Amino acid sequence: MTKHTIILQPSGRRGQVEEGKSVREAARELGVEIESICAENATCGKCMVLVEEGRFERYNIDSKRENLSPVGASEEAYLKRRPKLLQSKGWEIGQVRLSCQAKIRGDVLINVPEESRGNKQIIRKSARQREIEIKPSIRKYLVKMSPPNLERPIADWERLAKGLETSMGLIRRGEENLPRWSDLKIDYACLRTLSQTLRDANWDVTVSVWQDKEVIQVQSGYVEDSYGAAVDIGSTTIALYLSDLRTGEVLAAESEMNPQIVYGEDIMSRIQYTIEHEDGLAKLHKSVIDTLNKLLKQAVKTANMQSNETSGLDTDENSARPTRPAGITLNDILEMVLVGNSTMHHLLLNLPPKDLGRAPFVPAIHHSVDVKARELGLQINPSANIHVLPTIASFIGADTSGVILAEEPHKQEENWLIIDVGTNAELVLGNSKRLVCTSTPTGPALEGAHVEYGMRAAPGAMERVVIDEKTLEPKYKVIGVDGWNTDHAEFKGLVKGICGSAIIDAVAEIFRTGIIDSRGRFKRGLESNRIREGASGWEYVIAWEQETSIGRDIPITQQDVRQIQLAKAALFVAARTLLKRSNLQSPDKIILAGGFGSYIDKEKAMLIGLIPDCPLENVYAVGNAAGDGARIALLNIEKRREIETVTRRVERFELPTDPEFQNQYMLATSLPHMSEPFPHIAHLIPNRKADPLAEKFMTK
Repeated sequence: MTKHTIILQPSGRRGQVEEGKSVREAARELGVEIESICAENATCGKCMVLVEEGRFERYNIDSKRENLSPVGASEEAYLKRRPKLLQSKGWEIGQVRLSCQAKIRGDVLINVPEESRGNKQIIRKSARQREIEIKPSIRKYLVKMSPPNLERPIADWERLAKGLETSMGLIRRGEENLPRWSDLKIDYACLRTLSQTLRDANWDVTVSVWQDKEVIQVQSGYVEDSYGAAVDIGSTTIALYLSDLRTGEVLAAESEMNPQIVYGEDIMSRIQYTIEHEDGLAKLHKSVIDTLNKLLKQAVKTANMQSNETSGLDTDENSARPTRPAGITLNDILEMVLVGNSTMHHLLLNLPPKDLGRAPFVPAIHHSVDVKARELGLQINPSANIHVLPTIASFIGADTSGVILAEEPHKQEENWLIIDVGTNAELVLGNSKRLVCTSTPTGPALEGAHVEYGMRAAPGAMERVVIDEKTLEPKYKVIGVDGWNTDHAEFKGLVKGICGSAIIDAVAEIFRTGIIDSRGRFKRGLESNRIREGASGWEYVIAWEQETSIGRDIPITQQDVRQIQLAKAALFVAARTLLKRSNLQSPDKIILAGGFGSYIDKEKAMLIGLIPDCPLENVYAVGNAAGDGARIALLNIEKRREIETVTRRVERFELPTDPEFQNQYMLATSLPHMSEPFPHIAHLIPNRKADPLAEKFMTK
C-alpha cells in the first residue's frame, strides 16, 4: 500500500499514512484529535483544517491541495453556505477542507486551527507575582475648561493644551528644563475625535498623556484606570498579559500557539520561508498580528468576566478607590510592550529578516522601537504606543532583554548563568561587572518534535518518566491524569505521545539504569521485554499498545536518543563557551527561564549534560521571565531606559566563529559529557568510566 507523509501543525506530529485515509483518520493515528460531532457527514464543520501549499525544505515535502482528494459535493455545499466565515478568515474552498472528507493522495502539511483541535495544547507561561514599582509611561490628567465663545474663540486643541499646562504643572517657574503647553503634541487619530469628545463632555475631560509629551486619549469626565498589555512572542507560543497600568494588577493572561509554526518550526526555517516566497514576510507578519488581536479580544473578555464575578465586593460608598469599570474595551488599551527573539522581532515589525540568516548576521535595529498600534494593524486604541524592547545580537533578541530586566544579573556579585530554553536557546552569564551572551539552535526536539512519538504538552502526553533500576520497568505521569500510571488498577487508552519534559526524563533514566551507554547506544543482552530491536533500530518501550489511544506501543528509539544528544550538546557547548570566556569553571547559580525550562527536572537535565555542573540547590526555574520583563517595562518607564543601557554593554559571542566549537560539540554529545566530571550528579552514575575517545577531541 502506498504511503505518504502527513505533517500536522501546530502539534508537530508527523508520520507515514496509507493513501486514501481521511485527514481526520490519519490525525487520530498520530495522536492528534480533530473535533467532529456529525459522525463525519460533513454537516458540523468542526473538523475544518487548512492545507498549506509550497515546498517545505525542513520536512523535504511539497505540500499541495492536489495531494488531497477533490472537494466533494457535500463538503462544497457546507462551505458555500458560510461565505462570511471564509471571508472573515481569509480562506477559500480548497485551502480549507473538512478533514473527515479530505482523503490523502500525497505528501501534505496540514494546519489544524485552534477551534478544530480536540486536545488543546497546554501553554505554560503564566505570570509570576513580582514586586514592580509602578511608573507607567501613560499618565492621566483631569482638565476642566470653559467653552469657547466669540470673545475667546481659541481652537479646541490649544484650549485643551493650556488646561493641561495647569494639570500637569508645566507652567515655567524659573525651571528652564520644564516644558510648557506648547511643547505638547496630540496624536492625529486622537485629534480627529477631539472636538466631539470635548463638547459631549461639556469641557470636563480626562486626558491620557504618553511620556508627558503626547496626548493619546481624551475621555469624558473623570476616568481613573488605564490599561496596557505585555506580550512574549516565542517561536512556539505567544503569551499576553493584560494589566492595569495604575495598580500593576494582571487582569487576564492569554496564550496561543505561534501560528508561524506552520511555515517552519525553527527560526531559520521561517527566515528561509520569507526568502523563498514572495509573500512570505507578509504571511508571517499577518499571522502573528492576527493572533495578537485574537488574544487581546480574549483578554478583554476574560477581564470583564472576572470583573463581573467580583462586582459588589467593593460596595462602600466612602471607599477611596472606585471599583474598576465593568466594561473594558479594546480602545481602553493605550500601550503594549512586546518581546521576542530577533527573528520574531523582525516578523512582528514587518522587517525583512533575511540578513539575520546570513553572515555577518545583522539585524535591522538593536535599539528599542516605538510605533503606533494602527501602523501594525493592532486593534486597540489607534493612538496607543507599541514599545518593543531592544535586541542584543543577531539571534539574541528582545526576549533576552526581558529576561535580563526580570532577573537582574547586572545587579549581582555572583556569576549567574541564565538559560532561556526553547527551539532557540539564549544564554546570559555574568554579574554587575560583566555580562556575556550567546545563542544556539537546539531545534524542536526538546519540545517533542523530531521524536518519533513526541508531541507538545497537551492532555494525553507523558510528562514524567521514572525507570526502576532493578526491574527496568517504567512508571509515568500523563497530562490530565492524576498520579502515576501505576497508581491505577487499569491504565488503558490514555496515552497519546511523549512531551519534552518526559523525553528528557526518559533519556536520563535509560542512561541512569544502564539501558544505554554514555554514547547513547543501546546495550545488548539486558533482560527486559521492553528493550527490543524495532523497525528503525533498538528502542525501549515506555507504554504498551493497550495503554495508548493510538493503538501502538510508544517507545524511546535510538534515533530519539540521538536527537536529544544533538540538542543538548549544542546548549551545553554554548554554556561552556561563555564560562571559558569569563574564566569560570562553573556558575554560582543556573536560572532556567521560559515555559519549557520551568518543567524540566533539573537533576535529569544535568544527568544528560543539558546544563553545566552546579550545586543542584543553586539551579532555579523562574518561568516566563521574558514575559515578566515585558510586564516590568510596561509598568515602569525607567526600566526601559535601564535595559537600553544594559543591553549595549552585553558582550556577544557567536558560536560558529569559535575554532573549538566542533571538538567541544563532539565531546558534549556523550552523556553527560566525554570529559567533564559532573561531581554533583556523580552518585547517579557511580560506575562511570573515562571515554577513550575524549582524548582525540581534547588534543586537536
